[in-house]
Amino acid sequence: MSEYLTEINYDKLIEKSLKHVVIEALKIAERQGLPGENHFYITFKTSHPQVGMTDSLKQQYPNEMTIVIQHQYSNLIVSNSSFSIDLSFNGVPQTLTIPFDAITYFGDPYAKFGLSFTSGENESEPTGSLFDDDEEEETPRKTSGGVASVVSIDAFRKKN
Repeated sequence: MSEYLTEINYDKLIEKSLKHVVIEALKIAERQGLPGENHFYITFKTSHPQVGMTDSLKQQYPNEMTIVIQHQYSNLIVSNSSFSIDLSFNGVPQTLTIPFDAITYFGDPYAKFGLSFTSGENESEPTGSLFDDDEEEETPRKTSGGVASVVSIDAFRKKN
């Protein structure tokens, strides 16, 4: 006997659709690299059980981490449920595996585009947002020598 829904959870449907935008953007970067000046800020829950990262990074960022995908990255591989990427932290190359369910924020500052997610942790309201045209954009710092930067994305979050 199959179970019937008692209601349609539109919030969950919207969040699933918005996550698909992230997946497709990452697939474009996987296939052809990032076009023009586009670059991604991705914040994710490091405590998510399926996140793959070194213990030292997990100790440094026990709850949440933001990565910038711009110039210095390699081996971006997008699967149905996660993506993996090679980045350097303090000159040490490392592979991160990030399930899409762990992502709490995805942004492309160049396109003035951003999405916030509940990350599936029993929170009830997913939110998707586009940047306001008049919102100030923080200038991202370019990294040198292949070193990844963890940055604050507060300047990109929609203010209430």
